[in-house]
Amino acid sequence: MQRSRESSTMLSRRSMLQLAAGAAAASAFPACGMSMVIPIAQVSAADDAFLDDMQRRAAMFFWEQADAASGQVLDRAYWDNTDGKLHTVRPLSSIAATGFGLSTLCIADKRGYLPHDAIVTRVRNTLDFHLNKLPNNHGFYSHFNDVHTGVAASGSEISSIDTSLLLCGVLTARAYFRDAKITDLATKIYERVDWPWMLNGGDTFSMGFLNGKFLESRWDKYCELMMLYLLAIGSPTHPVPASLWDNFSRPTIDYAGFKYISGGDSLFVNQYSHAWYDFRNKRDKYADYFVNSTLATKAHKAFCLSLKLGYSDDYWGISASDTPEGYSSWGGPPASGPIDGSVVPYATAGSLPFLPVDCLRVQRSLKQTYGDKVYGRYGFRDAMHPSANWYDTDVLGIDLGIGALMAENLRSSFIWLTFMQNPEASKAMQMVGFRST
Repeated sequence: MQRSRESSTMLSRRSMLQLAAGAAAASAFPACGMSMVIPIAQVSAADDAFLDDMQRRAAMFFWEQADAASGQVLDRAYWDNTDGKLHTVRPLSSIAATGFGLSTLCIADKRGYLPHDAIVTRVRNTLDFHLNKLPNNHGFYSHFNDVHTGVAASGSEISSIDTSLLLCGVLTARAYFRDAKITDLATKIYERVDWPWMLNGGDTFSMGFLNGKFLESRWDKYCELMMLYLLAIGSPTHPVPASLWDNFSRPTIDYAGFKYISGGDSLFVNQYSHAWYDFRNKRDKYADYFVNSTLATKAHKAFCLSLKLGYSDDYWGISASDTPEGYSSWGGPPASGPIDGSVVPYATAGSLPFLPVDCLRVQRSLKQTYGDKVYGRYGFRDAMHPSANWYDTDVLGIDLGIGALMAENLRSSFIWLTFMQNPEASKAMQMVGFRST
C-alpha cells in the first residue's frame, strides 16, 4: 500500500512555498493541472498489468545496480543477473542513468514496489553524494564515473545533456518527496549549475568539456535538447536568455505522408525531453511537440515495415542501442546504422504515450513470443534479433529508464504532473512562448 508522504515527514516552510509556486506557475497551462489529467488512452487491465510488471522490473535494476552509498547507477548490467548484486566487474556509472533512476524511484514509491523509508534514504544519499562528493565543473558532471568513488572514467567528457538528464531526475525527486532534506539538496544541485559557462561565448550550448577545453560540437539542431534549454532558461541563479530557444534549427522530415521536425536521428530524441516536460496540448510558435513525436513514431513504424527485414505490426522499433557489431545510433527514416532485422524494445516503450495501441502491441508480443529468452529480472534485453539467434547480453539504464517513465506517463501522467510542479519548469515554458492549445 502506498504510504502517505504527510504521515512520514513534515513539510518544511521552503518546501511548501516551492510547491505553491509550482502550482501557481502551472496554472498558466490548465491542461497540466494536477486536477486535470489528460487521458492518453484507455489501457486494458491486461495491458496495465503488463506495464506494471515491466516498471517493477526496471525499478529493481535501479535499486540493485546502484551503489547504495553514492546512489550512482551503473550504465549497464548483465541481462541474466539472478543474484541481485551490484555488478562490480563493470563499475562505470552514468549520470543520465542516475537521473532516470531517481525518477523511477519516485514511481517505485508511488506504486509500492520498494519500502518507502529505504527509498527516501537512497534518494537522500544520492543527492548528498552528487552535491558534496561527486566532482563537478561549474555544476556539470562527467558523463561516466566510478560507481563507488565518483572518479571520472578515462576520456569521459563533462556532459551538458547528461547533466540535464540527471537534473530532471533530481527535480522530479524534489517535487515528489515532501522531505526537507531532499528539497534542500536537490535545489542546491540545480542552482549550482552555471549554464552561461556551457555556452562558451556562443548562442547555443556546447556538448561538453574535455581535457581543459570545450567540445566543438554544439546542441544546435532539434533533438533531445529541449530539456537542456528549458532547464537553463528556467534557472533561478544562472539563467540564459529565453531567446536561445530560437537558436537551434528545426529541420523537417517528410516520409510516407508524415511531416515532422527531426534531424534524422534515432527515435529516442523524440522521447527524452518528453519523459519529464509535459508538452501535451501546448505549442510554441514552431510546433506542437507532442504531436510531432507522435508523427515521428508513426513514421518510424512505417519505415521499419518498409524494410522487409522481418518487421511487422508485432515486431518493429530500433533506436540507439547495442547491435551485433557494437553500440550504434541506428534508426530511421532516413536509414542509419547496421539495420539487420533486430529490434530494440525501448524504442516502442519510450513512445508508449505517443502511439499506445501500436507500441503496447509490440511490447506484449515480444514477451509472449520469446518469453524468458528476452524478458528477465530487469525486463527486456537491450536489443535482440531472434531469427538470427542474436540476443544482447546487457540491459542499459537509460533504456530501461525511458520505458519505465513513459509507461507511467501512459498509465497516470505521474511523472509529467510531478515534474511540472517545479516552478522553474512552467516558468521556462512560458518564457519561450508555449501556450495552451
